Amino acid sequence: MRKNFGLMSLVVVCSLWGMPKAAHAQALLPHTLQLDASKLEKQGLSLAQEAAQLSQFQQFDLALPRARLASQLAPKNDKVWFLLGGLHLQNKEFDAALAALKKAQTLNPKNADVLFAMGSANFQQKKYQLAVANYQAGLKLKPKDADALFDLGNAYYMMGRLPDAIAQYNKAVSFDQKFWPAINNTGLIQYEQGDTQNAIKQWQRAVSLDKQAAEPLLALAVALYTKGDRQQGLAMGEAALRIDQRYGDLDFLKQNLWGERLLSDTKKFLELPRIQAALQQRESPLNSSQEPQ
Repeated sequence: MRKNFGLMSLVVVCSLWGMPKAAHAQALLPHTLQLDASKLEKQGLSLAQEAAQLSQFQQFDLALPRARLASQLAPKNDKVWFLLGGLHLQNKEFDAALAALKKAQTLNPKNADVLFAMGSANFQQKKYQLAVANYQAGLKLKPKDADALFDLGNAYYMMGRLPDAIAQYNKAVSFDQKFWPAINNTGLIQYEQGDTQNAIKQWQRAVSLDKQAAEPLLALAVALYTKGDRQQGLAMGEAALRIDQRYGDLDFLKQNLWGERLLSDTKKFLELPRIQAALQQRESPLNSSQEPQ
């Protein structure tokens, strides 16, 4: 599993400003010359809050222009730049995201979340060494952030530094014992290393923490089936696909850092008649009453 940068931290930050509602930006235009800097900044903060609220409803196209205008009206507010950078990052506009995030960092060097967002931007561009540097810098400010430790582990994973990746995953779990994605990814590494038994234990642990976690459930299904426990593997595979249909797509699995060995075994698993029937049922609900072969 890999995690994308989310906007929830941005929304929370903006919602805490407690800004009063103000007139829309258009109302400023006829009187711009009469407004002082503090009033312009207040209007910018109101626009930023609107943008944050819109982002909660996934209305990023509406949120982005408001955040951009807010950064012009309140150019010294690091939260506004953080919000703008996060929205660009959500749209995968990485250069614009990094420019805004660097501005936020300049204004507030102590905000670890800005550094984590920069790490996400670099990770998604496959600039893993830069991502590692960003995550490490952020973790100096916020050393117990399980999500950031997990992201650092993923960057090490992509660089082939597998012992370092596992160390970060373990550290993430030490701060959040229910953080199953880190446990899941430890299993991914162990499976690629040929340590099937310990990989199975990791995925069993992950599933015990979250019964609706489709990824470790499918990985466990594949590992058990390949090991010879076919009936349990098939049943778990069907259950995983019922939870989340995306895991029937090998490209999606690869995006989630599944390695070549597991992908190869999963490809065979997904071609099995019962699993194919499960995949077809998701596409044709009318077939749900038919028994798989």
